[in-house]
Amino acid sequence: MILPKSNRLTPEQVAAVTEIVESFGCRIQPIVGAVRTIYAIVGDERDELMINRLEGLPYIERIDRIQSPFKLMDIRSDLATHQIAIGGVTLGRDLLVIAGQCTIDPKNPGYFYETAQAVKEAGAHVLRGGVWKPRTNPYAFQGDDKSIEILMEASRRTGLPVNTEVMDEDQLKLALDAGVPMLQVGARNALNYSLLRQIGGAVAGRKTVVLLKRSLHMGTLNEFISAAEYIATFGNPNVILCPRGTAPALDGYRNHPDESIVPLLKERTWAPVVVDPSHSVGKAAYVPACALAAVAYGADGLCIEAHVQPSKGIGDDPKQAITPKVLAETIRLARELWALRRPSV
Repeated sequence: MILPKSNRLTPEQVAAVTEIVESFGCRIQPIVGAVRTIYAIVGDERDELMINRLEGLPYIERIDRIQSPFKLMDIRSDLATHQIAIGGVTLGRDLLVIAGQCTIDPKNPGYFYETAQAVKEAGAHVLRGGVWKPRTNPYAFQGDDKSIEILMEASRRTGLPVNTEVMDEDQLKLALDAGVPMLQVGARNALNYSLLRQIGGAVAGRKTVVLLKRSLHMGTLNEFISAAEYIATFGNPNVILCPRGTAPALDGYRNHPDESIVPLLKERTWAPVVVDPSHSVGKAAYVPACALAAVAYGADGLCIEAHVQPSKGIGDDPKQAITPKVLAETIRLARELWALRRPSV
């Protein structure tokens, strides 16, 4: 990882650095931070001669060699000072809350518009809405391209940025063209490296944030963080890690809640951690407690399913979406808990 003496290299300096690293079979990838641009060496950076030539340049402060499977996401990376902001919240400074429906019903958009306003009033910062849905049963509702229009209309009405899951290149393009500021990678695609590369390339040079769910089948923490590295290596480090429960399920819960991994992640990576309690437990009655547990473990935010009338929803909403009233109380308690634990962060 190349750290320049100034905030960023000039085009001429980039060209000189590029010439050196390419002669050793590597390339550089600029990673634009809020204050400083760093330059990741992509490839085998262990060649001492290459390092010596780079360090000999008058405008290079130093070369950091991080012996880690995830060089950019590693807590020792210069990106440790990188900050991600969305919905008026800078993660780490304040508790981020993402809330909304599991699935947008294109036949009943009114429910989504009502939910959007209600979650805003409850204190959410980002509006969640599923345009496309991965389904185990091929005959279940898979989502609808038209719902992207409903999602963005709700954003316009409330002023909230939105989050939606994408599962392939076509959906990715539709979401970015529509102006979705937060993309979600679901648990089933968390280890789909081709999709992660496509997303990384598509969001390079943008302010787009990517919410990366943890793999359903208990991927290791290093595997989880390395999945984020696939996205960040294209130049956009705005990646948030999202534990959401794993398989096999704990009797009574939809999945095995995994909010306890938050401090373990924070020992290895600087990336913010936003926990999804809704998919973890899979039942509305258990969501508030799981959400508070996540904050107690040190989560930077929560991603919660909510619906004005859960019984009228589709997808997972009837069983695991909480009402706006419950959401508001959960947010209130979560903020109090956040304030109690914040001094120790």
